[in-house]
Amino acid sequence: MINRVVLVGRITRDPELKKTTSGNAVCSFTIALDNRMKNPDGTKSTSFIPCVAFTQTADTVSKYTRKGSLVGVEGRLNQRSFVRQDGSKGSVIEVLCDSVQFLEPKGTVENSEPEVPPFDDAPVQEDSKNLDSLDLPDDDLPF
Repeated sequence: MINRVVLVGRITRDPELKKTTSGNAVCSFTIALDNRMKNPDGTKSTSFIPCVAFTQTADTVSKYTRKGSLVGVEGRLNQRSFVRQDGSKGSVIEVLCDSVQFLEPKGTVENSEPEVPPFDDAPVQEDSKNLDSLDLPDDDLPF
């Protein structure tokens, strides 16, 4: 059986980081995905997918993302059941994340830290080699 999910979407609210009793990090967040199909009235429909990341991935997601961040999630679907405080039963399908990729440069999400200036202002070293022409025999070229 194959159970793999790859999704790209925006985080709907700031990720929530918790620790288990054994000290492992668990980060839960929800991503919004635009659906291809429109609603009968012509408006776009959106799916909201709950995601859970663990250990190092959880710490990283919690530290570097926030509401509105564009992320790519890879993982597997998991369905779990639970009992609500009022005694009723509930069920949820969520993505257990193997990896989370940050798909925007740091600082592009509103209210985030300022972006680091480009590296173009670094001084150019005079002794750097010109790689426009290489002195190689034709026999060494792979084509």
